[in-house]
Amino acid sequence: MKLESKIFDRIRVKPDEDRLLRDQHPECEWPGCNGAGSHRAPKGRGRDGQYLLFCIDHVRQYNKSYNYFDGMDDDAVIDYQKSARTGHRPTWRVGASGGPNEADENQDIRNARPQQFADAFGFFSDMDFTPAQPRRTVRNAERRALASMSLDETATPEEVKAQYKLLVKRHHPDANGGRRESEDKLREVIQAYDYLRSVGFC
Repeated sequence: MKLESKIFDRIRVKPDEDRLLRDQHPECEWPGCNGAGSHRAPKGRGRDGQYLLFCIDHVRQYNKSYNYFDGMDDDAVIDYQKSARTGHRPTWRVGASGGPNEADENQDIRNARPQQFADAFGFFSDMDFTPAQPRRTVRNAERRALASMSLDETATPEEVKAQYKLLVKRHHPDANGGRRESEDKLREVIQAYDYLRSVGFC
């Protein structure tokens, strides 16, 4: 065989798998082993997401002696297993509307004042945070009485009284020379005001 031959130049020897693994992976972390650390093994409780790297023989040996609950007493193991059923998340009885303190937290949010929140961009600077007064329901007869006094259903008791005084002065016979239509309007205004007072509107 000629050493300078083109055919000899293209011959490649297949490398063994161990050497390939050593090139691709770091060294095994088992003391005294220089194999490829191609297999991960968990470090233990309290170090979740951290792993040791071992070769296949040493990862098998490590897994035989691995105990996640090492150092925990029986009661702690039982509590951990019970909590693991729900993914270590808090739970409450079926039918309850939330956690034990949810109602208190919601009440705190409802009672909070706008000054307690940081408004860096001024989104709420123009808003009025005074609580709205509960509106009284207005019945049809009350609407008709208010319409007789040229008011709508949003009128306050103070506005009704002021409007009543104004209309009585305007339609009084002394101010209109005894005209019949003014007397009818005055009677209508007085009846409307009396009705609104009788139902507690003003």
